[in-house]
Amino acid sequence: MDATSERAEKKKPDGEGVRPAAAIKRASLSRGRLPAEHYVQGILRGDRSALAQAITLIESSRAVDREIAEQVVEHCLGRSGNSIRLGITGVPGAGKSSLIEALGKHIILERDETVAVLAVDPTSRVSGGSILGDKTRMRFLATSERAFIRPSPTRCAQGGVAQHTREAMLLCEAAGYRNVLVETVGVGQSEVTVRDMVDFFLLVAIAGAGDELQGIKRGVMELVDAVVVNKADGDNVRAAERARIEVENALHFLPQSISGWAARALACSAYTGYRVADLWTCVLEHHAMTMSNDWLPRLRLEQNRSWMQATLEQGLMQLFRSNPVIQSHMVELEERVLAGQITAVRAGRELLSLYVSMNKVKGPE
Repeated sequence: MDATSERAEKKKPDGEGVRPAAAIKRASLSRGRLPAEHYVQGILRGDRSALAQAITLIESSRAVDREIAEQVVEHCLGRSGNSIRLGITGVPGAGKSSLIEALGKHIILERDETVAVLAVDPTSRVSGGSILGDKTRMRFLATSERAFIRPSPTRCAQGGVAQHTREAMLLCEAAGYRNVLVETVGVGQSEVTVRDMVDFFLLVAIAGAGDELQGIKRGVMELVDAVVVNKADGDNVRAAERARIEVENALHFLPQSISGWAARALACSAYTGYRVADLWTCVLEHHAMTMSNDWLPRLRLEQNRSWMQATLEQGLMQLFRSNPVIQSHMVELEERVLAGQITAVRAGRELLSLYVSMNKVKGPE
């Protein structure tokens, strides 16, 4: 399909703002895409290739791919929600990927369960590229038939997680993965975002990097369900234990979570496997408790509400920025801001007022 015919295809009336299924199918086939039913059937039978292809559609910026992806997610929604969702964050170098490898190995070999890993790598603001090297640090999981690893770039999204991690998580659950682990980039902005999509939030720290508590801010500590001091092996065992005690003492001064769970501090070694099983037992105890007191179902409902609001905000921003009139005025106002002729606040308000008047909607009071 050439550019002219593609534009004509997009302008066809659809009545509801959504292209007819037949049009979507024709466009998808012309791009080498298969119908949504193909991906759904593959996912539900646990086909890792179909799962990976569906996540690629989710991450695509093409409108046709996104429409197919939304259909896939909707069809799989009824088969999702039956996993343990674990979010893992921590400063770079703390050994997050190595710990995920150790946890995944324990889950598969000792508990005979499946695990999916959604590993998010930072995207360069200069080149736009990502290393996506997590599979090289998870050799066992990368070769296990009972594991699925999906590295995804942040594409500079705020929060240190990929924009469509939630949707990818639902598809992994529909594919039968009992445990879904989400690794953030650990850049200091990911905590609230990942906390809003997982059941259990784990902070990975290390000893021997100066004052252990100095780099662990109160805001992060109030979000975690556990802090694990990694690399408790060799000559570092005693230092790791001292760091664990410091963290444990600090946790006592924080208010208890409204879920009823008291955050814990542990020391472990992803390299030797020391206390990795204890860490997973902690996750299971949290899951059992929050299920028994009905906290987990309520938490996930609230997370869905937050997801809808985040999607709405993102969509509104895209509509705003894609408006040609706004684009034109934005360039002009940016030049005036840079020249010191107008404040940034005033420029932003003028753009918002222009957009409101164009769409004839009532603006903020």
